[in-house]
Amino acid sequence: MAAQPDSRPAGAALGPGGVLEFERPLVRIEREIAELEAVQTDTHRDLSEDIRKLRAHLDSMTRRTYEKLTPWETVLVARHPRRPVLPDYLEGAVKDFCELHGDRCFGDDKAIVTGFGRIGGIKALIVGHDKGRDTKEKIERHFGCAHPEGYRKALLKMRLAEKFKLPVVCVVDTQGAYPGDKAEERGIAQAIAVNLMEMSRLRVPICCVVIGEGGSGGALGIGVGDRLAMFEHAYYSVITPEGCAAILWKSAERASDAAAALRLTSRDLKKFGLIDEILPEPLGGGHRDPKAMIATFEKYVVESLRELKRVRIDTLLKRRYERLRNLGSFFESASGQPATRPRTRNGVARPGRNGSTNGNGEAGGRAAPAATEAQPGRPSPKPADRASKAGASGR
Repeated sequence: MAAQPDSRPAGAALGPGGVLEFERPLVRIEREIAELEAVQTDTHRDLSEDIRKLRAHLDSMTRRTYEKLTPWETVLVARHPRRPVLPDYLEGAVKDFCELHGDRCFGDDKAIVTGFGRIGGIKALIVGHDKGRDTKEKIERHFGCAHPEGYRKALLKMRLAEKFKLPVVCVVDTQGAYPGDKAEERGIAQAIAVNLMEMSRLRVPICCVVIGEGGSGGALGIGVGDRLAMFEHAYYSVITPEGCAAILWKSAERASDAAAALRLTSRDLKKFGLIDEILPEPLGGGHRDPKAMIATFEKYVVESLRELKRVRIDTLLKRRYERLRNLGSFFESASGQPATRPRTRNGVARPGRNGSTNGNGEAGGRAAPAATEAQPGRPSPKPADRASKAGASGR
């Protein structure tokens, strides 16, 4: 289900509000088209040929614009206020949805929604981040940034789905877990860590889709599964670009530089083998045609669940484990020895921990000296030797 940008028509006009800076030239053409249509209606003059040419020019210009989006522009599209959010997918793709509340420990976090429903006739548990639509909802839901009780609620409902042997669908759309002191006091790190562990061995199929933002541990907390897909203009990263820029350069103004360095786009992540599918969006982004986004989401989830349900659960768990263990890579080098090539996936060099590769296609993560690893039947190196060898390898 890879994106096919050259074969897609443009979505609906942007209209007032929510116009991104790089979309302004497109909006000017849309206004010209609207003016010609108004003149044609009022004067009964035949301006259809002029309108047709302008529409063709608009489609071509939109295609060129969105094919060359920078990583930071991709982040802006993922955050677009008119982009569909979880309630839109629940209304358009899920039938008979019954929401479940509470974590049986502290409270009910509205930033994460859980409930049972039918997707394409398949009974499933749906778990997702809800950013809210208007200002009131956004505040109630902490803009999709969940507290510990949200992740505990998600895990509690996943265990319920496991009891009834129902698959789980996780919808990821968050800048990250809630960063306040109350979340820390209630154990946000532990809640996410427990979810990672339990989801890795949950005995039901799990399908995860990043519909907009996939930020940090907040996304990972419900992002472990057998399938992981992203929409074309979504992003998935260890930290938001603003957060990265604030740490590295002490200024969020360099967010565009951070976005480029983080390699957070769907194309980069697919190349690194970190996601399984890129889901195509309407030309011009999902905010132009939410119904098309929802239809694509439903089709992918239904196809994935049907495939996963045909696999024996023990085999599925083994594949899930292998998939998780294969994420990222290390390469080893001893002092004075050339580095060995990292493991690859589908013929593509896998990135290091920082997501980079060198010019030879080798991972650019930390080098782990081979001499420091204990081998069966061999004594571990002395601390002094370990320190000297680690220093020689650049650690």
